[in-house]
Amino acid sequence: MSQPDIDFDKIDRAALPALLRSMPKAELHIHIEGSLEPELIFALAQRNGVELAYPDVESLRAAYAFTDLQSFLDIYYAGASVLLKEQDFFDMAMAYFERAVADNVVHAELFFDPQTHTDRGVAFETVIDGLSRACATAQRELGISSALIMCFLRHLSEEAAFETLEQALPFRDRITGVGLDSSERGHPPEKFARVFARCRDLGLRLVAHAGEEGPPAYVWNALDLLQVERIDHGVRSIEDPDLMKRLAKEQVPLTVCPLSNVKLCVYKTMAEHQLPALLDAGLIATINSDDPAYFGGYINQNFTETFAALPQLGAREAYLLALNSFRASFVDEAARRPWVEALDRVFADA
Repeated sequence: MSQPDIDFDKIDRAALPALLRSMPKAELHIHIEGSLEPELIFALAQRNGVELAYPDVESLRAAYAFTDLQSFLDIYYAGASVLLKEQDFFDMAMAYFERAVADNVVHAELFFDPQTHTDRGVAFETVIDGLSRACATAQRELGISSALIMCFLRHLSEEAAFETLEQALPFRDRITGVGLDSSERGHPPEKFARVFARCRDLGLRLVAHAGEEGPPAYVWNALDLLQVERIDHGVRSIEDPDLMKRLAKEQVPLTVCPLSNVKLCVYKTMAEHQLPALLDAGLIATINSDDPAYFGGYINQNFTETFAALPQLGAREAYLLALNSFRASFVDEAARRPWVEALDRVFADA
């Protein structure tokens, strides 16, 4: 996919923040449970009679000071406890879609964690019905397309993942792909090799979190043993030159989440982020929000803060990151083409 005839150097840097916000983009790394804002958590808790450990919204938000992935996950799972009914999952997803449309997201591929809910006695059907109804409503009323990617929790067993897959089979037509998330340390991709092979046989698209807190070896194993098509995060790939060459050669997309990386102490500051190096090496890197309710911002906030902290990123990189998000999405060329044309127009008019 060649770039259009745009003179990126003529675009004033002062205009860049507005351009980042207005350009169409896809979001490929968004945990829908991680979009659950404190205000909605309290509203659902009241609706469902769930008692929370925090007295009010402000005290809950103040608890969002994480030292690593696990400290985040502890509060993330606590927040999810208010999700009990189909309407809860619908309301959560619609709240995300409304924010995404405001950020000019035209397509979103939502991760969801059924085990977080089924282990609490919530039926798989309740989860998928609420989310898929929201996807259909968002397409119809907001004009945003979407897909659902079911993630296995890697701190649980592969047997538990197989059980979840069996629960999902009656709803196969609503699920585009499968992923692997939760605690990365001590839970390498190969732990789930058999269930991913089964998902591949079922025709599901395959992605996995790797190379966030885990080492570059986890990225290699996700590619070789799980045969994933995209790497979620993958920023530690920069530590392995051979891996970087492979990712560039095979054009394996990375769904990078800058604010998340800083919030979870992968990088101390945004100025240290290696996104420019990933792009310079020819990788299909994208920008996403991960768990925006917890990490300080949705996708446009990720774009604007990243570009503000990294002056080597300019209009050319902004265009490339948006283009990469379309290239890496699980849609066909017919769906992708109008998004790219709209992106071209935004930059041609800048």
